[in-house]
Amino acid sequence: MNSKVYELKDLEEVAEWLIEQASGEKIWIFQGQMGAGKTTLIKIIGKKLGLVDEVSSPTFSLVNHYETDQGETIYHFDFYRLEDPEEALDIGIEEYFYSGNYCWIEWPEKLGDYLPDHFLLVKIDYNSPTSRKITLEHFQDA
Repeated sequence: MNSKVYELKDLEEVAEWLIEQASGEKIWIFQGQMGAGKTTLIKIIGKKLGLVDEVSSPTFSLVNHYETDQGETIYHFDFYRLEDPEEALDIGIEEYFYSGNYCWIEWPEKLGDYLPDHFLLVKIDYNSPTSRKITLEHFQDA
């Protein structure tokens, strides 16, 4: 487990640190209360990885697809409005999760038992209006 406290003005450096700490893991699960900054951090990570399109929250569609300037595909999930974990199966989450592409997942607790077997947990805790704590933990065979 690795963690650090940061100011919001330092999000660019935090994104670079997170990419480095991920050690090639493609599935990142973002956990944090509403307003902690999950989507904001994902937007900056996307820029760092060369996304062509602007990242937006896929709140109503459950998943957004993005392309990098290198032709890689990145999937961004937001399960906040998921009523039943079975709905995630209907959109084919297993195919996404095991595609070998980056998958960024917000509100993973809504998935129940359908989380992938291995992932990087990115937990963001709200400290103050300008400060957060980020904790990273790699999970294998979860």
